Amino acid sequence: MWNLAGKELKSRLLLGTARYPSPEILSEAVKASETDVVTIALRRESPTEKAGARFWEMVRGLGVKVLPNTAGCRTAKEAINTALMARDLFETEWIKLEVIGDDYTLQPDTLALVEAAAVLIDKGFEVLPYTTEDLIVAQRLIEVGCRVVMPWGSYIGSGKGLVNSFGLETLRERLPDATLIVDAGLGKPSEAARAMEMGFDGVLVNSAVALAGDPPGMARAFARAVEAGRSAYESGLMPTREMAAPSTPALGTPFWHAEE
Repeated sequence: MWNLAGKELKSRLLLGTARYPSPEILSEAVKASETDVVTIALRRESPTEKAGARFWEMVRGLGVKVLPNTAGCRTAKEAINTALMARDLFETEWIKLEVIGDDYTLQPDTLALVEAAAVLIDKGFEVLPYTTEDLIVAQRLIEVGCRVVMPWGSYIGSGKGLVNSFGLETLRERLPDATLIVDAGLGKPSEAARAMEMGFDGVLVNSAVALAGDPPGMARAFARAVEAGRSAYESGLMPTREMAAPSTPALGTPFWHAEE
């Protein structure tokens, strides 16, 4: 079991719900992923609207925990207001906090992110902030009360994977007690496995599953990759070497010579 912000979960894979070909395929992908948590953008799927209400009922029927997000917000004030509405509509204190600073890269506005996180935590939210791999920003988020930090692997929806592995490894090393979830940019299950091997606590995937030729099949692949990566990390990866090291040393091995 995995304790995420006070909740006991079985899976370390979180799944986004955007861009699927149909609600039916989304439902199949969620089931195949065996995830316990899905994210929903309030602006896209408001449960107060007719279409959004149907979508919300479908998600509730899956028996997973909903993590609303503030996708599309570009100021701290906008994100705070969206989070307050999400708490009332989805009946949860959890919020995936996004404050976008650049329309091209969808890079977070980290200053506004810390500001919004501090306000929402003061209002009783469990804030899971989407940020970069910047160590200082992560430290500031933890200082204002975030128990979980979600650094990106690369640009949202880019599929470029773990662009700055060194930065992510540094983040993991310097924040050993924080819950860190790689969020955004993963394109392949192998990249999710790599993040887990690095010691990250979980990964959040959306586009790589939603845009696959077979979303349920890809969701299943990511689930297995996350499980394998975590198992490898817990088992202890062998150290790397600069030179070869034979698995069967020659020392003490008998050599046989043909008789003349």
